[in-house]
Amino acid sequence: MSGSSKLSAVQEHLKLYEHPLLAFSARENNGVIEVVIDLKNSTVPVHTYVLPIHARDLDHSQLKWHLQRQIYDGLHDYFIEMFTRTPQDRPVQNPIDGGASGGNQGS
Repeated sequence: MSGSSKLSAVQEHLKLYEHPLLAFSARENNGVIEVVIDLKNSTVPVHTYVLPIHARDLDHSQLKWHLQRQIYDGLHDYFIEMFTRTPQDRPVQNPIDGGASGGNQGS
């Protein structure tokens, strides 16, 4: 299958997906087919998620199932990457200065 027919196959498959928050498209970038996921009507700046599709998956007889699995896995990653803060981002306070892990010692 040529690069343009692989891209067409991915684009046709993406037409099967409708989502109220997300837009799906596909493109070829330096010989690699990529699925592009964008947040629709975003009021906050959110990056575009780009999911490269492996050549072996594009040639697989079960392309549609491989794409679905990769899209669902990619959606998980995309939403996790949208966090603007997580507990791991909080600075750890020094316990001697009255931090959360021991309070004020020596007082």
